[in-house]
Amino acid sequence: MRESDPHRWTHPSTILVATDLSDLDHLIPFALKQAGETGARLILLHVLTSAASLTADAAGMPYYDTVGALGIAEQSLRPWCELAARHGLRCDPLVREGHVTQQIAAAVRQFQADRVLLGTRSRGKIGRLLIGSVAEQVLRSVYLPVITVGPEAHLPVDRSDESVVLHATTLRETSRPSAALACQIASTQNAKLILLHVLPPIHEMQRKGLPTGMESAAMLELRILAEVTGARCCSAVEPIVLHGNPSIEILALAAERHAGLIVLGATHRSAFENLTRDRTVYRVLAHARCPVLTLREPQHVSEPAHVESAAVHH
Repeated sequence: MRESDPHRWTHPSTILVATDLSDLDHLIPFALKQAGETGARLILLHVLTSAASLTADAAGMPYYDTVGALGIAEQSLRPWCELAARHGLRCDPLVREGHVTQQIAAAVRQFQADRVLLGTRSRGKIGRLLIGSVAEQVLRSVYLPVITVGPEAHLPVDRSDESVVLHATTLRETSRPSAALACQIASTQNAKLILLHVLPPIHEMQRKGLPTGMESAAMLELRILAEVTGARCCSAVEPIVLHGNPSIEILALAAERHAGLIVLGATHRSAFENLTRDRTVYRVLAHARCPVLTLREPQHVSEPAHVESAAVHH
């Protein structure tokens, strides 16, 4: 299995596209664009739950019609695979029955996928919550990039502006893999890489008695990270430190700079807590105007309190 090969993450040969069928017209353009950049094979996966297999007989009694439901789902996927073929891409439909996350993880292993693409077209609260919940569970199950396409995401229009990849980092040591991946992606797209670190609001830092020099310290760390990552892959790296709510600042900067991709790292802890308490990752996934790539970061040992206090805010 090639999950841990960063080169495959930036130059995927197989992309697994998980769909609930209602989001295909929104999701497929992103899948075609990403697959077209490397000639990757697309696997369109729909996971059929038990509820979706329910139908009724002539007397109105419900029963499970798994075969019928599987056939309908595959018929829904085939026209999109034919569209991919017209773009010169290999695309295969895949319908499985069971738990969504388990089937996605199983398909990743079976087809040695290098990237997972998830989406939703629902602008309602439930749709936004589901995309965050599924992304979180998939991140727990596989170690490879998970790209989500939220309801507000759109493909960039042709323009003369420079391409931008925005990486929001906690500056933990474990965030280095996601920073390196963001830099490699920026390099392949000839894009500028923006490294963003969000500190708590100034009034909150004063209330908690946090060091007043944290902004300059964070900028120094960002510059070091920029030098390290930039020397390896891309030359245009811009470090930025902001104060405020992490999700608001990430989304605002991404919109202001017309980012084509947001890259986030999710620790084992924050992958859960961001959805249930801080909700930073969830909010970015749900409201971003571009795809969001999330990479699960390695487990790490406990860090000093002063580092933890600032990093947890993100």
